[in-house]
Amino acid sequence: MKNNQFAIVPTDSEAAIAELTKTHFITADMDTLTTVPAVYRALLAKSFPEVHSEAGLKHKFANLMATSQQTLAEWLDTAHIVNNQVFYNVGLQLLGFLPGQDFDLADPLLAMRDIHLPMVGESAFDRESLYYAWYLLLNTRGVQGQTLIELLTTRGFFAPFYQADSAQKPLFFNGKAQAVFDTDKLIREVVYVEAPLDTDDDGQRDLLKVEILRPAETNHGLKVPVLYTASPYNQGIDDQAGKAQMHNVDVPLTAKTPDDNTYADVEFKATTPKLPAARSVDETTTEAEESFGRERSYTLNDYFLARGFAVVYAAGIGSVDSDGLAPTGDEDETTSTIAIIEWLTGKRHAFTTRDGDVAIKAWWTNGSVAMTGRSYLGTLATAAATTGVDGLKTIISEAAISSWYDYYRDNGLVVAPDTFQGEDTDVLAAEVFSRSLKAGDAHHIQGKFNQKLAELTADQDRETGSYNRFWDERNYLKNVDKIKADIVMVHGLNDWNVKPRNVANLWDKLQDVPVAKKLILHQGQHIYINNLQSLDFTDMMNLWLSHELYDLDNHAEALLPNVLVQDNTAAETWTAHDNWWEDADKSLDFKVQYKELVPADHPVDQRAAHFTDKLPDKLFAHYQQHLNDWQNDLLSEDKTNPLYNHRLLFKSWQAPADQLLVGRPQVSGTVAVNQNFGMLSFMLIDFGLAQRLTVSPQLIASKALDLGYHWREDDLKDFKLAPATPFKMITKGHLNLQNRHEPWHAEAIQPNQFNDFSVELQPIFHRLLAGHQLGLVIYATDMKMTVRGNQDLQYSLNLNDIKLRIPLKTLKAK
Repeated sequence: MKNNQFAIVPTDSEAAIAELTKTHFITADMDTLTTVPAVYRALLAKSFPEVHSEAGLKHKFANLMATSQQTLAEWLDTAHIVNNQVFYNVGLQLLGFLPGQDFDLADPLLAMRDIHLPMVGESAFDRESLYYAWYLLLNTRGVQGQTLIELLTTRGFFAPFYQADSAQKPLFFNGKAQAVFDTDKLIREVVYVEAPLDTDDDGQRDLLKVEILRPAETNHGLKVPVLYTASPYNQGIDDQAGKAQMHNVDVPLTAKTPDDNTYADVEFKATTPKLPAARSVDETTTEAEESFGRERSYTLNDYFLARGFAVVYAAGIGSVDSDGLAPTGDEDETTSTIAIIEWLTGKRHAFTTRDGDVAIKAWWTNGSVAMTGRSYLGTLATAAATTGVDGLKTIISEAAISSWYDYYRDNGLVVAPDTFQGEDTDVLAAEVFSRSLKAGDAHHIQGKFNQKLAELTADQDRETGSYNRFWDERNYLKNVDKIKADIVMVHGLNDWNVKPRNVANLWDKLQDVPVAKKLILHQGQHIYINNLQSLDFTDMMNLWLSHELYDLDNHAEALLPNVLVQDNTAAETWTAHDNWWEDADKSLDFKVQYKELVPADHPVDQRAAHFTDKLPDKLFAHYQQHLNDWQNDLLSEDKTNPLYNHRLLFKSWQAPADQLLVGRPQVSGTVAVNQNFGMLSFMLIDFGLAQRLTVSPQLIASKALDLGYHWREDDLKDFKLAPATPFKMITKGHLNLQNRHEPWHAEAIQPNQFNDFSVELQPIFHRLLAGHQLGLVIYATDMKMTVRGNQDLQYSLNLNDIKLRIPLKTLKAK
């Protein structure tokens, strides 16, 4: 294991002792102890909160080794001093590391350095330095990816604090909220927020179901902040409806009618609809009339429920027990999302039942809200932030869409999220319209939703794939300048569902916005990272949210890196950077004078290389069902490869040293096609035999992460090095040849006439190892993402014109 820890707040000895006293690690009776070993023993006793007898403690001490020859119990009987070797031998064991496997009892300091664990330098401790070493140990992460204080929390250390007066909560330690709230006593309630919408046109404003979990202390005067997750999946999904709406992608690419469109022709301009009057409020209450059992939770939210935060879930318009119609990303969905925040901050009404006759306020909150969640959930957090809604202090936006066009389209082409060929906005709307799951509700509303679905299908325009008003309405990037909330963005560099352009474009736009912004780029796909062994993500978010929502002066903005990137060549390696590509110091330019892999018998002349998109029917049918075979064949250099004549593959020279490739690779050149339409697809490849990280974290231990005391759990996972492979796709991109300049402007092309093109691939942050080669693959149909007409399209590219440009960043030592 290699520890990467960014959330430790630097603390001096005096402040550390004050915190240890406040959290009862140092107690008044310890003042009477006259030796450092006696003080050490008292601290060790705190490590076993489940033990309530001297006999029990002696047994626990006997199970730990102090030296290679003595147990801790034996050592304590004769100790006169506490040195760092004994302290860290015991400390490592308390953190779950095993002598003989993870470290050597003869030299624990070596293991501390190798694992990257913080430690103090004194060889022998006095009372003050012992306290400081203990403080630092409590903030040190163990083999399960949790700090010692978190491990003690799961065994009941903070249970006595449950009885403390509400005025003494929350409790912070090293700048982070601690689990001093009894999750067995959480209050669960349901309210119905009235949104300024009538999307189902029933003459009443839409009511939105909201599920709330809050600490019992809020009934006794404590005001708490809220973690709000807007999840269209929260009340269930209609899988069958989604499947029924899926589109056939085995259709031909067709020519677009040329136009003179500018952005002004496709710009969405919001209108103010006439709304029914708001419900009158004749009666108010402080008590909800409905509760619920088990919510569809996010384990990061579960973690904070034990630490003095309320959690709110809302599925939004079109979901079970709410009004409205699911719209996939439009302004109404954003309005319904922020309506919950407006209620939490006292600016909107909610009611105790669907009848809407008794109003209830969020009287228990301090008015500070954060939004959390991944994918669609993070997308709605991003959408909410771009409204500048008051009370939204920060969002933790994971794998989020910033423009729905960049999710379902690419440069004038219909391009699916990976593994979801045939999905589109109407498919997603049908799936999350969970009102259809309740027969009584569906009986009245299904007809209206079917009309809405037909509108989505028509307006999303799968015929052309061009950018239009429909997509402009769903482009949150237009409103980034309105953002007032600080932002943490998390995204996978191998996420081909919500592709990296979504976070890159948002990050780029945010550079001119005066908010705090942090970016974490991991090597995974479309995943959460709050349960990784090698990164203290949950601690980082605790530091962040304690600052943002409780106004704690814990230096979170300075301590957390601006950009944190997981290395793609080594396990358990995360590196901090000031920025993504803006501080790249030069670019690497390639022309196709680098090694050309097309052999002499391939139809190549002095000027152009050619390939055909048409596959034999049997081979095409095979690839339809075996997409990984298609990708492996596409990248294979074997001359007998069945895709050899259906793509062009170029390779660079071998890298003389490691190179850090960042930002937006750009491919340019000239291309001709034998029809008046066509498309190109591109892959950038890292060629070189090497072990590479798995794109999904691997299970280390099931249910190993306790999120509180007698509370919920999460699996412990991390990325591991897989067996060596000869290549790895770095990134890809797509281009409709009729949209070479703008996605909203279709240009005419003439058959067999060369045209210039330039296209940005999905952004990257990739370490190319010495001896490896960059590969560029140019092809047409992407079996995983584009339409698949298997048409007789012949492409020619001018070899003298093809260029690849990639920004470089100065390498930091690993």
